[in-house]
Amino acid sequence: MHVKIAIAGLGVAAQVMYLPLLARRRDLFEVSAVCDLDPAQAETVGRQSGARWFADPVAMLDHGGFDALIVLTAGSHGALVAAALERGHAVLCEKPLAYSQAEVRAMKNETRLMVGYMKQYDPAVRRAVALLGGRAVRHLDVTVLHPTGEAQLAFARVRPSRPSPAALEPWIRADEDALDTALGTATSPQVRSLYSGVVLGSLCHDLALLRAFSGPPATVEHTAVWDGPSLEVSGALKEGRYGLRWHYLPGHPAYRETVAVHHEDGTLELVFPSPYLLNAPTVLTSSSLDGTTEVRAVHRDVPEAFERQLEAFHAFVTEGTPPLTGLAGGLADIVTAQQIIRSVAGPSIGGEAHDA
Repeated sequence: MHVKIAIAGLGVAAQVMYLPLLARRRDLFEVSAVCDLDPAQAETVGRQSGARWFADPVAMLDHGGFDALIVLTAGSHGALVAAALERGHAVLCEKPLAYSQAEVRAMKNETRLMVGYMKQYDPAVRRAVALLGGRAVRHLDVTVLHPTGEAQLAFARVRPSRPSPAALEPWIRADEDALDTALGTATSPQVRSLYSGVVLGSLCHDLALLRAFSGPPATVEHTAVWDGPSLEVSGALKEGRYGLRWHYLPGHPAYRETVAVHHEDGTLELVFPSPYLLNAPTVLTSSSLDGTTEVRAVHRDVPEAFERQLEAFHAFVTEGTPPLTGLAGGLADIVTAQQIIRSVAGPSIGGEAHDA
């Protein structure tokens, strides 16, 4: 069954990942409508894909003519996702699902929502989860080395979206309102940026991986922030502990993310390349003991994580197959993000984070 898809937001994620993969999977999807706040961008992509184009996402939702929506816009996605769910559409929402718990709790028809954490669908991650086999995690260790976006996209010819200030203004205001709800009105711009840009904009993928391997963090006990920024977080899992380190390194030669899962019988180590490189395999190395011999096996699965995620979304829409992350998982990650920011900012933090 073909699923008619609408896409909201035609920036980097759409141009580099989603549109090429949707074109490759015409056996599953038909792009019926596209939207960007920049009308020229929307028209260009609409003409190239043969889809109806819009410069207002609400107008696209009201027009209809599609089965499901993929949300790739900047900022919080809470209001747009809620509007789409209210109209009965299935939704695949790229991170972050929202900035505040309130935005998520206001969503209806939550069984129609899939949160887009493509690393959960990476074949190396699925293999690692299977190899872990339900064993307790003694320690889960993550390090992210994050160069500039421009450096990661040097290979791509991305057309920038240039919406007018008037078109952007209501969405920016809604984002600020959501941040006020999440963190209070007195929080510094630096803390707001750390929350929205680093924790919910990047580290949330690693919170999703924590849930995949061991469930959400039980505690956030230590955080540190220093120049860059660099962020360090540690605490307890249901069993065992975790450590997260995220570093913005403008001159670093390449994006690199390493996840090590240490369990009672060995270690599973995943090394992720830049997410913008399609079909660049994540390398999984498993270490175990065979008698008195250490056995190390290296796995490189070529299938693309974003494509596996789209296949899962098709199964979700057509067969009701539950996604790896729905509303509950997305909300859990927002709560953890607020706990991290409360630890960074101290007890003076306001909003939802004060009691998260």
